[in-house]
Amino acid sequence: MCSTFFLSAKPCTGADNGKFLHSKSLVTRARAEVIAAPKRSSQRASPRLLKHGIPHTDLQVHEIVVRQSQANSLSKQDICRKPEFHPAFLEEAYERCRNICAEYAKTFYLGTRLMTEERQTATWAIYVWCRRTDELVDGPNAVLMSTVVLDRWEERLQDIFYGRPFDMLDTALTDTISKFPLDIKPFRDMIEGMRMDTTKFRYDNFQELYLYCYYVAGTVGLMSVPVMGIAAESEASAQIIYNAALYLGIGNQLTNILRDVGEDALRGRVYLPQDELAQFGLRDQDVFARKVTDGWREFMKEQITHPRFYFNLAEGASSVVIPTSIPKNLGCN
Repeated sequence: MCSTFFLSAKPCTGADNGKFLHSKSLVTRARAEVIAAPKRSSQRASPRLLKHGIPHTDLQVHEIVVRQSQANSLSKQDICRKPEFHPAFLEEAYERCRNICAEYAKTFYLGTRLMTEERQTATWAIYVWCRRTDELVDGPNAVLMSTVVLDRWEERLQDIFYGRPFDMLDTALTDTISKFPLDIKPFRDMIEGMRMDTTKFRYDNFQELYLYCYYVAGTVGLMSVPVMGIAAESEASAQIIYNAALYLGIGNQLTNILRDVGEDALRGRVYLPQDELAQFGLRDQDVFARKVTDGWREFMKEQITHPRFYFNLAEGASSVVIPTSIPKNLGCN
């Protein structure tokens, strides 16, 4: 799938000489080798667990689709804002982004090598911004994290979109924004996901967990679609394509959560719906005990149906939008 990041989970050392550590969010935890969901003739939900999350109308996804389907707002609204950088400086900025991807997200990086040059550099720039954002919460300086830091990071994001990058890596994203119709909301939403990680360590139900997954993973799909583009001959609407990208992000994040239950428990975090744990007679103490019982196996069998549900939704939508050729337009309508 071309509309979201599939990243290796290897730690990386990158921007500003800081170390990137393992993170809960998709941008640092998802793998390229995601097990494909088994095909089903129909979407049949488990009789035990609720599958649907937050309505996309509540997340204002349609508004994002509309804005990202228009011409680039940075150059359209104010021509004076369109950034101009020395070619050599810009080349080095993208090269630094490429190096981060190549060294610390090897499988993902190989996938980007199949893209056109303009798509490659844009994807590297988005990837690096997401990693740096995650670094604020899960990096070596996470103990210094505060709402003030995230507020300043969001202000810095606004400057990037206004053509005022703070450093060289920001410059790559600013240039990418000038070339593709990227909307700021998915980026802001990802920062909101980081805020959740600083204050919320339990999720009462699947709807709460879905919102978190949207913030830290579904947003990546929304960022990626304008770069990957939509084939001119596609019979599917832009909304269907964006939904597929979002669902794939949700599916990957739910997979990461199930994979990393033990690791998260060591950090005092439980990314499992509390009401669903209770349905199987389980509590946080059972998670922290790290013992595999028959009850835990039954619980996990049902939990696996969550990501499979969203992988199937994404696959069902992508089956009608896979382009036979890639438009040179790169997604700008």
